[in-house]
Amino acid sequence: MDVLGQYGSGSSDNESDSGAAPEAVVRQYRVDTAPDVAGYVPQRSELTAYIAPGQREIRHNVPFAVLAQPLAGPADSAGEFAPRARLLTSGQAEAQAVDEHAFREQERRFRQRGHANDPSLGAEGRLVKESADTAIAAGGGGRNNRGLQRKPKGDVAVLDGDGAYLGPWAGYEGEARGEAAGPSAEQLAAYEERQGASGVGAPAGGPAGDRAAKPRAAYVAGQPERTVFHGQAERDYQGRTYMHVPADLRQGEVGDQRCFAPKQMVKEWRAHAGGVSAIRFLPDSGHLLLSSGMDGQVKIHDTHSSLRTLRTYIGHAKAVRDISFAPDGATFLSSSYDGTTKLWDTESGQCRQQFAASNTVPYVARFYPEDPNVLLVGQGDRKIVQWDARANEIVQEYNQHLGAINSLTFFDGNRRFVSTSDDKSMRVWEFGIPVVIKLVADPSMHSVPAVALHPSQKWLVGQSMDNRIVVYSAGERIKPHRRKEFTGHLTAGFACQPALSPDGRILVSGDSEGGVWCWDWQTCRVVERWRGHDKVAIGAAWHPREASRVATCSWDGSVRLWD
Repeated sequence: MDVLGQYGSGSSDNESDSGAAPEAVVRQYRVDTAPDVAGYVPQRSELTAYIAPGQREIRHNVPFAVLAQPLAGPADSAGEFAPRARLLTSGQAEAQAVDEHAFREQERRFRQRGHANDPSLGAEGRLVKESADTAIAAGGGGRNNRGLQRKPKGDVAVLDGDGAYLGPWAGYEGEARGEAAGPSAEQLAAYEERQGASGVGAPAGGPAGDRAAKPRAAYVAGQPERTVFHGQAERDYQGRTYMHVPADLRQGEVGDQRCFAPKQMVKEWRAHAGGVSAIRFLPDSGHLLLSSGMDGQVKIHDTHSSLRTLRTYIGHAKAVRDISFAPDGATFLSSSYDGTTKLWDTESGQCRQQFAASNTVPYVARFYPEDPNVLLVGQGDRKIVQWDARANEIVQEYNQHLGAINSLTFFDGNRRFVSTSDDKSMRVWEFGIPVVIKLVADPSMHSVPAVALHPSQKWLVGQSMDNRIVVYSAGERIKPHRRKEFTGHLTAGFACQPALSPDGRILVSGDSEGGVWCWDWQTCRVVERWRGHDKVAIGAAWHPREASRVATCSWDGSVRLWD
């Protein structure tokens, strides 16, 4: 307050002395956008000496004083500069040079005994010796076979029984190798008693009633085959069954019109409970579609007018692997894992005949196109047997393959047929002569489980297990077409059946991811692809009359029609 008073009095005195008004004082502030930092002003030459991280080339002369500067950055446990790559959130990573033999030795020791030497390197560059402080123990890991007594090798003159020769395969006393592991008989009995009390797995009419009853199989081996018709009437007002070919499908020849890739789904049949294994269109007309499933049933569907499931054929105790129509479509064959191949009447659903070889599974069956009373069956015992349906006996055997038979395809005017097998080979046979006339095998060749014949009868198309569709000539000389192959899809491990359009311009196939692929036959380029199913699209078939109608089946239990 005293200062303010003095300031005021001083001003009044001056004013009274001068007798004039006081002059206005303008105060200016200096703004420095680049203030001096600690009295240091960098020079231009020093700024150019900066080397960016990762810079590989220096475009100016660097003074020795700059190059001799110490490294800056985080230091490791030894006080040395540590690169950023070695710094981790849980600590730091230090490189150790350990030879392969020492590393593998310690790895085996850790797996067998449960502990290993300290991985740190000693003065001589070797692993630190094991000690109570440096041993790395796996919690609860015991030493394998430590303290166990080895069983005697036995007498070389004794083959079976006590004292039999075991040699280096003799185990240790008290070990449980080779014995069945699991709960004891008492534990199983107690578990079943608890399950029965809770109603789980109880038989029908028991404590849990019908809710615990297991579903019955559709067919039991030894029972007579049966069929179920799903429509209202088997014949129309003119007395015709579903085998009657519609008038619009009898016009023109097969393959006259140009075919195109389908654009949308027309119909979906939830056909089989456990997945669909194969589909076949009725020969020539294609107004019926046959499907086989893992539930042991075969069904036929209308693909022309009503788009409904018409009939179910029940006669297999296990899954049906393959189906095949006769050339006229009046009958068809079904091969099942129950060891039987059955001949069915397409119209009435009656099982006409059964073919079964002893102790083997029929994988594929085909009618001889020139005589529907003769059929070929490829079996799991590496044989192809020729049956005569009139005598119901095997009249010929083709036994040259080294693995199970996967496919049979007739070509060259039905005089010859080609068979593929798990032995990664293709063999060509003259019909009726059990001698291989051509063997197609190569060390780089993969198995070809599915084969289709081109409509021109000049090419064989096979689904190879290396994610390719390969092409072979079907003339007098069977040889691969090296420059024509179709790729892009994933089918390794799955026998996806390919199919060709009636005009031979488009090739269609499914893949292991449920996709459907269409390729141009001339250019081998992908024309169209789409997601068709939720699981493996195992089969594809092109309608013999419609230009862009394709049927696909999958392990998700669905059969879909595309157009």
